[in-house]
Amino acid sequence: MGTCRRSAISSPAGLFLTVILSQCLDLIGAFGQNQDTELTFLLPAGKMECFYQTASKNGSMEVEYQVIAGAGMDVDFTIISPIGYQLTSEFRKSDGIHTVEPTEEGDYRICFDNSFSRFSEKMVFFEVILEGPGGDAGGEDDWADIAEPESLLEYKLEDIRDSIDSVHRRLERSRQMQMSLRVFEARDRNLLEDNLWRVSFWSCVNMLVLLGVALTQVYTVRRLFDDKRRLRT
Repeated sequence: MGTCRRSAISSPAGLFLTVILSQCLDLIGAFGQNQDTELTFLLPAGKMECFYQTASKNGSMEVEYQVIAGAGMDVDFTIISPIGYQLTSEFRKSDGIHTVEPTEEGDYRICFDNSFSRFSEKMVFFEVILEGPGGDAGGEDDWADIAEPESLLEYKLEDIRDSIDSVHRRLERSRQMQMSLRVFEARDRNLLEDNLWRVSFWSCVNMLVLLGVALTQVYTVRRLFDDKRRLRT
């Protein structure tokens, strides 16, 4: 009776499902190894901080930064290539997006300079998005290891591959937009809190000045009607 049972994997449909499942798991693992980098750090007054990002040859690198807190909301920004050339330089900017394409193999230096500010530290957020040659973020070579499929199976696998790649790109774009919106929200909240503190401080100062003026006027008026001369009877 046990010899009459056939495993579902030996059938064409079972083989197709097994190959699809294995390739999907491989793609999920490949997509999980995200090459994007996000960082929020505090830049002290009068200091410069540099970060290094390794890139492959003939790829692309996109760098986006925003100053989310600090007086003036501005920093100096520089990108330096692995061989020492200055690719991008901005002075006293609050945000910016720069793309390096094609990239060279090596470590790029991304610098933020706050040396022009003597007292105010800045909180800076930046994101680095890397893509390999041809806009590929990894995982493409996994599909080349499939063993000689039939034409229909190959066609379906190609469709599934295109669909997964499209969903991955859209999810990455959505994640980047959500991160940008969160950064904008944080910057607006910090600016709002700073403005609230200034308004509260100067309101208290004005209230004290008004009270001082009122007391001075009352004292002055009372002195005008205060007759110190003695009357003779």
